[in-house]
Amino acid sequence: MTEPSYADRRLSFGASADRYDALRPGYPAYALVWGLHGATRTVRDVADVGAGTGLLTRSLVDLGLDVRAYEPDAGMLEQLGAALPGVLRAQAPAESLPLPDASLDAVTAAQAWHWFDAPAAAAEFTRVLRPGGVVVLVWNTRDTRVPWMDALSDIVDGGDSFRSNRTEAFEAIDAVHPGVVRADIPHTVLMTPDQVVGLVSTYSYVYLREDADDLYAAVRELMATHPQTRGRAVVEFPYVTATYRWTRP
Repeated sequence: MTEPSYADRRLSFGASADRYDALRPGYPAYALVWGLHGATRTVRDVADVGAGTGLLTRSLVDLGLDVRAYEPDAGMLEQLGAALPGVLRAQAPAESLPLPDASLDAVTAAQAWHWFDAPAAAAEFTRVLRPGGVVVLVWNTRDTRVPWMDALSDIVDGGDSFRSNRTEAFEAIDAVHPGVVRADIPHTVLMTPDQVVGLVSTYSYVYLREDADDLYAAVRELMATHPQTRGRAVVEFPYVTATYRWTRP
């Protein structure tokens, strides 16, 4: 079986942006607040980069910040615009933001850093930040300490190793943003078994596989038979939100 390539996956989300927006989880408020507290200046102007459909952008807006969203995938950006019509947005990559030097107090990226050219994005984030500004990177990762989540991860094969191995992620980010700090923040989302299958179908390393339908069937079987999920109309889907912050000196 041919595994989907990085290039195939990187801009593949737009075709199913509505499903992504409906089924991907948001982020715990504390993760964002903790990240932004890394700034040594007042945070007002923020860019959400690789913003996707705006799952994190919504939280930034709720905090009363002046937010701009940047996303290279036109389909995802269109979905963001429908949800947040008042947010300034542009189709742009993380490595080349249409912003002047030292124009922001914070740059955020949710579930996106592993799609960037890390050294180039790090340099660009540093360029657009004011002194004392902060970079905040977040990932929702499955909490595999919970047995049924561990079984689910075995099925989907954890194809995004950058997200699933937080130690390696920390080292990779620290290599381009020396002094990065990390916090792991648990949270839980309630889902129906059908929504769990739908969620799995939003993972690019799953839906581009030739055997994706077989994998979805295996997830349905897991939900129907695992002691923690069988017979349940709604299940708790536990995450750990890996949150990283780096402050520009």
